[in-house]
Amino acid sequence: MIDFATCDLCDPFRDDPTALRVLPPEWHDYGGLPRFAGPVATVQCVEDNLIVKSLLDSPGQGRVLVVDGGGSLRTALVGGNLAAAAARNGWAGIVVDGAVRDVAELRATAVGVRALALCPMPPAKRGTGSQGGPVRLRGVVVRPGDWLYADADGIVVSHQPLHGG
Repeated sequence: MIDFATCDLCDPFRDDPTALRVLPPEWHDYGGLPRFAGPVATVQCVEDNLIVKSLLDSPGQGRVLVVDGGGSLRTALVGGNLAAAAARNGWAGIVVDGAVRDVAELRATAVGVRALALCPMPPAKRGTGSQGGPVRLRGVVVRPGDWLYADADGIVVSHQPLHGG
């Protein structure tokens, strides 16, 4: 696990806030890891998680999956089964601009999960959406290959690794 604190990562950039991006404090911690970091993979899908499932069933290699769910809270894009798959396949974390479900199962997994809210309704499985492009979370652009750091103080995104080791 990467040793970091988002506050410490931000301190050197107090005079240049454009050097990194801080997501608004709208995400809640639902996962088993309260702190996680890694290079970003992206998905854009609304109320349909077939692409999310496909990615989390593949090797994560320490990456963080950032899901642009359009902020929809009508269905959950990640639940206990997908979080377990993510942990099993080496994903560091998942950030969902939308809802998740199965909170007890999420908390029992060795993966970080941040989302806007909980919703018990499952999503569709039609395969709509896209992967691998830039996404916009609450006005903040996140691109594949960016580095994402999440802890109790917030979520920070950078074009490059900010940690020392």
